[in-house]
Amino acid sequence: MDRFIKNIDNQIKFNQSKNIFLDNLDFFQFAEETVKAISNIDKLNPDSKEYLIDYATDKAIEEFCRVNQYYSFDLKAKNNLRKIYSDLFENFRIRTNSIEDISKIHYEKLKSWLKENNPFAEKIYKKDNEIVSAVACSEYSPELQFNILQIDVKQLMQPILDIGCGTNGHLVNYFIDQGLEVYGIDRFKFTTSNLKTADWLEYDYGKDKWGTIISNIGFSNHFYHHNLREDGNYIGYGKTYVSILNSLKVGGCFHYAPDLPFIEKYLDKNQFDLKKYEIDKYDFKTTIIRKMK
Repeated sequence: MDRFIKNIDNQIKFNQSKNIFLDNLDFFQFAEETVKAISNIDKLNPDSKEYLIDYATDKAIEEFCRVNQYYSFDLKAKNNLRKIYSDLFENFRIRTNSIEDISKIHYEKLKSWLKENNPFAEKIYKKDNEIVSAVACSEYSPELQFNILQIDVKQLMQPILDIGCGTNGHLVNYFIDQGLEVYGIDRFKFTTSNLKTADWLEYDYGKDKWGTIISNIGFSNHFYHHNLREDGNYIGYGKTYVSILNSLKVGGCFHYAPDLPFIEKYLDKNQFDLKKYEIDKYDFKTTIIRKMK
């Protein structure tokens, strides 16, 4: 099993950062060891095979998001991608086509799938080079996030939710070490109970549940991005923004940066108190919204 997983990881690296939007996809290839490994997949039991399909799907999404942090994939998109990898494994098994044809079919499917779910990407990369530069997000230290988001650890109401906590969950782990009740959500796979795999547009935030919600260069950054795009999901982000605010306890706060003036102006001032802060060396502001009632 470990050998199959290693081969999937190596295959992702083999095609890493290649531009899937170019007309000629011949430079997308399957490594020889990948072909040998997947061809022997029948030696695995059905559960192990399904696990590998899930693993390949997750790793592909992780790579797409590494290339461009603004890619978004809902549950339907993930299920469709899983079908693509299920078909790939089956095509390797029955081998009715050449490896070259299997490769061409697979990567054309991936291109169509990515265009369908993130149409803006084709406009960005269509005429680019074979290798694309990553538009990646960073994971910031707790101290830097405290400075940006105007956080006083001693004053935080619990429980705490970090939206877009990152693969390592630095801030979540810091709060845990302080003895606080805290959780983080992001689209990556986690193995600890305090870090949950979730799309922030699909996550159930609940009602009157959270004492503090934090998102540093995460949710609001993507909301801002979608609001500027012609094909942006600004309605979905707007609905989620309202859900986040409604999930706060009375007295609870939502700390985020950058600020979102285009939607903040519509807040009910009788229900929410809004404060903004200039941040040194940054060209954006931080917003803190407190739920009053």
